[in-house]
Amino acid sequence: MATGEPRAKKIKLAEEEEEKQEISQNTLFGMGNPLLDICAVVDKDFLDKYGLKPNDQILAEDKHKEMFEEVVKKFKVEYHAGGATQNAVKVAQWMIQKPHKVATFFGCIGKDRFGEILKEKAEESHVDAHYYEQSEEPTGTCAACITGDNRSLVAHLAAANCYKKDKHLDLEENWKLVEKAKVYYIAGFFLTVSLESMLKVAKHASENNKIFSLNLSAPFICQVFKESLMKVMPYVDILFGNETEAATFAREQGFETKDIEEIARKTQNLPKVNKKRQRIVVFTQGKEGTVMTKGDKVETFPVIETDQSEIVDTNGAGDAFVGGFLSELVQDKSPEQCIRAGHYAANVIIRHAGCTFPEKPDFH
Repeated sequence: MATGEPRAKKIKLAEEEEEKQEISQNTLFGMGNPLLDICAVVDKDFLDKYGLKPNDQILAEDKHKEMFEEVVKKFKVEYHAGGATQNAVKVAQWMIQKPHKVATFFGCIGKDRFGEILKEKAEESHVDAHYYEQSEEPTGTCAACITGDNRSLVAHLAAANCYKKDKHLDLEENWKLVEKAKVYYIAGFFLTVSLESMLKVAKHASENNKIFSLNLSAPFICQVFKESLMKVMPYVDILFGNETEAATFAREQGFETKDIEEIARKTQNLPKVNKKRQRIVVFTQGKEGTVMTKGDKVETFPVIETDQSEIVDTNGAGDAFVGGFLSELVQDKSPEQCIRAGHYAANVIIRHAGCTFPEKPDFH
């Protein structure tokens, strides 16, 4: 009898391997603003010189232009492939591990040194990145200026702002990659860049009963870009956001409620093109539970408790949550399982600086 045991174990392992191999390359498609994150520990004088607050997120103005070169010359820097959508698909790929290139990413970069670094970094994270390269604008960057526990983020979109549907998305070899995907994710930030690209992808997903997901990304997207956002909303199968974005969205939509579960329900019931899939709304609330609509119910899922002393940087947490969620979604797992994976990934990311992680996940 004993001889049968190792064999049974072998078969089980083989089955598990097989199950993992079922995900094919380019199943997950992301499109957004690729930014090269430049992280450096700086001093107070540097912050003062450029008028930066220790803990802040801003878009670069003219006075910050030289800052990006100076930070590289003056301090020891670390480079990471960044930008909200790219971070999310990178985390999804990390959670999946193999095969490589389950995640595809489109965005625009410049033909320059930073662009080359970005390509290298994307390759290291095993994401199948296809950048539209142009020479009018330099590669987008985000400087993370760290002092103590604080980090001041300055984003200079530059090339990321130059993505063109006709020059990249519409090209046959690129559109084929879009068609290969089953799940699509685009951060709301991309609404400021190319609404027509987003609509083309969203309509493709809807017409083929695939899953299109969107992130509200920031309060200003819900306000300033409300019109563009609502053009995409009818195609959204899964909407992500945090509590601040949810509150702003509700106010802008005239929902007349501050209750996050009620906001989720009302958002779920907004008009939708593909009636075969009921919209799922997922709102994270930092260390409070994550709210998700499920059928006609709204449920709250507690996050993993973390000791305050272990938290290094909460900035990439939202992107990581989405990445974890998507990594299970592409494997047809239940929404509850997707949330567990999202919480796991976010919990790993907040213990590391920037959107970085250990070599392998330990998620079961």
